[in-house]
Amino acid sequence: MSAFERYLSLWVALCIVAGIVLGNLFPGIFQVISSWEYASVNLVVAVLIWAMVYPMMVAVDFASLKNVHRRPKGLVITVVVNWLIKPFTMAALGVLFFEHVFADLIDPADAGQYIAGLILLGAAPCTAMVFVWSQLTRGDANYTLVQVSLNDIIMVFAFAPIVALLLGVTDLQVPWQTLLLSVVLYVVIPLAAGALTRTALVRHANGAGGEAAVSRFTAGVKPFSILGLLATVVLLFGFQGQIILERPLLIALIAVPLLIQSYGIFAIAYAAAWAWRVPHNVAAPCALIGTSNFFELAVAVAIGLFGLNSGAALVTVVGVLVEVPVMLSLVAFANRTRGQFPAQAEEVSDTASAPLRVQESKR
Repeated sequence: MSAFERYLSLWVALCIVAGIVLGNLFPGIFQVISSWEYASVNLVVAVLIWAMVYPMMVAVDFASLKNVHRRPKGLVITVVVNWLIKPFTMAALGVLFFEHVFADLIDPADAGQYIAGLILLGAAPCTAMVFVWSQLTRGDANYTLVQVSLNDIIMVFAFAPIVALLLGVTDLQVPWQTLLLSVVLYVVIPLAAGALTRTALVRHANGAGGEAAVSRFTAGVKPFSILGLLATVVLLFGFQGQIILERPLLIALIAVPLLIQSYGIFAIAYAAAWAWRVPHNVAAPCALIGTSNFFELAVAVAIGLFGLNSGAALVTVVGVLVEVPVMLSLVAFANRTRGQFPAQAEEVSDTASAPLRVQESKR
């Protein structure tokens, strides 16, 4: 790990400050950039996320995907945590804090919308940034792709019923444009580009040195992935720079249940993976998938149901701001506890790239 990557949390903190400052100094520029969106997906942020996701997609070995079903533990944990636990714990935390703990600090009329925003975040597991967190924890690229794909399939059928149940609404309209566009932008396009790149690298290396060529290439483009992450942080905090300074107490109150939920869900999934002896290169992404959120979908639904300036929409935006710092802290924790899990060799022994990854894990 380079010195730059080692102090990634510091660079992110500086980017957060830079985003808030720039957002207040040059609000017009950020308003223009934020307007470049379609179906609640900001196209500039989408390009940056694509840059972050692409290196990991190059590492996906399609020949090994057929063996993932032989290792179902990570998939089981992902499904149970994301769909049977997370939405309901988020709703419970929302009721606890906004109807009881913070009842004297907020307008009672707004409490329901804050709870709704939390529910929307809890029912929408992440699609894009998971690949970044998986890469930072040296996760199994093949397995992470399958986990995300399974989540997306379940989301198509389960998101609306769960949200309708918890919000008590009967006319929920799922923004299919947002859902499908995000999957195409964050999974399909970078996966296709990664597959083409991988094929070209392996073919050029004449087979024998193909995996080494792929590793050299991904190592070479990884700095651009990190720069994409930092630029995304600046933009996200720049978009909301003014409201952060205008309503700091409310932002802090909303962040409390989000922080508890994030660390709590990670603890449940990570502990389950440890108890079930899931190898670290599957366990870490497995826990991180449940912790992060599909914020584009949550924002789009919040705006559609409650309006652009609603409390629910504000909560989903705060979820975006909280996510990156929280996820980086969990990435650091996962990397420090790598030795508590079975060796990666046990998880990847049935893949063509096992020797290379085993050697990397020993360094």
